[in-house]
Amino acid sequence: MKYALLIIDMQNGFLNPESPLCIRDAKKTVPACARVIGACRKNGIPVIFINRAYRPDGSDVELPRRDAWARGGKPLTPGSTGPLSVENPPEFGRIDTDYEIIKPRYSAFFQTSLDLLLRRLEVDTLILTGTTTPNCIRTTCYDAVSLDYHVVIAADCCSSNTDAIQQANLADMRNIGAEIIQSDALLQTFSSVDGPVS
Repeated sequence: MKYALLIIDMQNGFLNPESPLCIRDAKKTVPACARVIGACRKNGIPVIFINRAYRPDGSDVELPRRDAWARGGKPLTPGSTGPLSVENPPEFGRIDTDYEIIKPRYSAFFQTSLDLLLRRLEVDTLILTGTTTPNCIRTTCYDAVSLDYHVVIAADCCSSNTDAIQQANLADMRNIGAEIIQSDALLQTFSSVDGPVS
């Protein structure tokens, strides 16, 4: 197996209560996500940040959230800083060898170059982390399965607005073949392999 790690929408505009797009439990997952990011870098696994950035005029904001976006300070505009910004948490320590893809909708594959990048990197297995589980994680998972990738969901590195939503969506993804695992168990699989994981 050749892994890649996707960190989906873990940006201030989704993490902070000041933002109208805040996901209730997203901020709690930052420490677990940071540990997985560090372990992947240590083991030579590509780290790919899948982020959002909306035009200042809101012309590319999804219709269901456009009003909340406009009323709530227009979060996730390019180059923004602070609690509504496009920035990833400092705990993630973005480095030059990380990749970044800006996605226009929920799935990391929809109208992006992600599949091309993964094929060039000869990746066949994706580790999904980020927010939200019912939207961006789930749609990315389904598209990945459709494209014949193996999918691993680091469950405690993903978040929803309620536990019921979280558990129902994890169960659905398990039912289509995704492996659901806690981050500690995932890290143990890395440490049990001699040399970089491939």
